Amino acid sequence: MRRHLRIALATATAALALCGSLGVAGGSATARAQYDDHKCSDNVDVDAFSDDLDATLFRKRYVGNLSGLAVDADGSIAALSDRSLLFRLDMEPDLKPGAVTDLRDEQGYPSLDSEALVIDSDKTRLVTSEIEPSIRLYDESGKNPVKLDMPKRLLVKPAGRAPDRNLTLEGLTLQPGGHTLIASMEGPLEGDGKDTAGHTLVRLQSWHREQGQAAKDFKISKQYGYAVDKNPDNANKDLGISEIAATPDGRLLVLERGHSPSGNTVRLYLADPSQASDVTDVENLPGAAHLVKKTLLADLVTCPDLGAPAKQPQHNKLLDNIEGMTIIDHPSDDELTLLLVSDDNANVNQITRLYALTVRLPSSGS
Repeated sequence: MRRHLRIALATATAALALCGSLGVAGGSATARAQYDDHKCSDNVDVDAFSDDLDATLFRKRYVGNLSGLAVDADGSIAALSDRSLLFRLDMEPDLKPGAVTDLRDEQGYPSLDSEALVIDSDKTRLVTSEIEPSIRLYDESGKNPVKLDMPKRLLVKPAGRAPDRNLTLEGLTLQPGGHTLIASMEGPLEGDGKDTAGHTLVRLQSWHREQGQAAKDFKISKQYGYAVDKNPDNANKDLGISEIAATPDGRLLVLERGHSPSGNTVRLYLADPSQASDVTDVENLPGAAHLVKKTLLADLVTCPDLGAPAKQPQHNKLLDNIEGMTIIDHPSDDELTLLLVSDDNANVNQITRLYALTVRLPSSGS
């Protein structure tokens, strides 16, 4: 059985509304009724999923390894592959690829491990790469890369204190108003410790620009400490931040994920950096830092599986290696529509899957 995501323009100003069809391919009325309840938690519903992109090619390019999503100015969805590719997913029909752009470094090589994506109001593409790590700015055509300054301690050893080039800048978001850019490290820096509950501490890094400035004018700003969960299936390995997205009120949706032989763990948190300490000058966390507070919105293992297939063991067959997330719409101040994507790592035992979620935000005072 399959469910399909259908995305359409909601208004003439290109606001988006996302909805999943109620039909189940080949299913009966009884099968449809089985998934009338889409509740994962009091705050999150899973509306639909689509495997239409899985194991597909577009213009001889593999449509997979997707790790970042963003809504473009024309209402299409930009989907970032960690193999230095940027796909355009068109609204009709059913988020199918309509274009692909090769991303290159300053020397013209496709040597990026591109993980997260933001599209600025002037259509500049801001793309993280885990290798150095870096944030590069590209024009609308995917050309003319320019790198933002990066705090030295976030660089991979020996240049900085990141011990693993695969655990650096995994998430990126632009806060409302466009003045503050925030990136999330997936793993900890060498020398940083744990909080009092034994949770590993990672860093969130921000950049700031003034009104009217371009993306190239972002300057290094505040840094925050954030505690990630322990992996419930692997006591020797913690979860990591795979993506962040700024809510309309400036808080952050944080996607934490991990894997074990039992399957994937994926949790969605709401976090508020506004009350946290700036740890720019804190050599080793935690120190006296006030960490970013977070609230669990849903452990996605509790979602109904919607009849999804799985290619490897999973506690919930709906889950896979979910890495990308973007806010499609916010119908009200406290309700958001999310689009998520899983990264199949070009592995035949994993799936490229899109997910539509409805999220109800608790008030900032709760």
